[in-house]
Amino acid sequence: MRSRLISGSEISASIYDELKGRIAALRSKGVTPGLGVVLVGEDPASQVYVRMKGKKCEELGMHSVTVVLPADTSEKELLKKVDELNKDDKIHGFLVQLPLPKHIDEDKIINAIDPRKDVDGFHPSNVGSMLIGKPLFLPATPAGVQQMLVRSNIETAGKHVVIVGRSNIVGKPIAAMLVQKGKGADATVTVVHSRTKDLADHTRRADILIVAMGRPRFITKDMIKDGAAVIDVGTNRIDDPASEKGSRLVGDVDFENVKEKTSAITPVPGGVGPMTICMLMSNTVMAAELSLL
Repeated sequence: MRSRLISGSEISASIYDELKGRIAALRSKGVTPGLGVVLVGEDPASQVYVRMKGKKCEELGMHSVTVVLPADTSEKELLKKVDELNKDDKIHGFLVQLPLPKHIDEDKIINAIDPRKDVDGFHPSNVGSMLIGKPLFLPATPAGVQQMLVRSNIETAGKHVVIVGRSNIVGKPIAAMLVQKGKGADATVTVVHSRTKDLADHTRRADILIVAMGRPRFITKDMIKDGAAVIDVGTNRIDDPASEKGSRLVGDVDFENVKEKTSAITPVPGGVGPMTICMLMSNTVMAAELSLL
């Protein structure tokens, strides 16, 4: 079987082309979409991600503000910064980069963000709206996965989707989105996780397998059925002496061995990764459009 490669880089490029038209329309009305990012501490992965967001805003002609705070910033100080961004008319959407230092209550910070500016889609009111099928902002990575399925013409209606992983950031939101009525949804969804018995028995029944559990190459060839579509959300850095950096990125799926058995599969890197920032930009543009209503 010849497997089709689903490129997040290509799909995100086409979405950016669409966004450029919407951004131009907003700017013609005197509105430049503005994204704010708050980074507390010096987590290397978060620093890279924040830089990429700022660079993409610049490329698209959007306004971007990055607030960098020391790791010992108090919860009270961070809440004050969130309040400032809530009130800043030039910032249409913002997020506080997770994870936060352990002395800060992440839930308290997320709850303090104005839901109309919550472009990460993590505020409880936005999570609830998503669950009942009336979302304001969808969380970026799950929204990116759904767009990959839709734009790759992978039918979800009536299909059995198995999601490996139950995080609040990826697994649960994707499950909630795919059981809704409508395009890119109408699926029968099973969620499996670390406590699931006979996990491979479930994954072998999937028409579409979405993997987000943070374990390198966990899904092997014998765990999927012939012709399944596989979306690999995992990003894991493993040692690789042959690489210039001494390490490389791999997904949660054993890509090289699994791909021959699939009808379509995402690579790592270049698969879901580019879609996350893309959907964040899309949410920010939508927030700017909503500000005019």
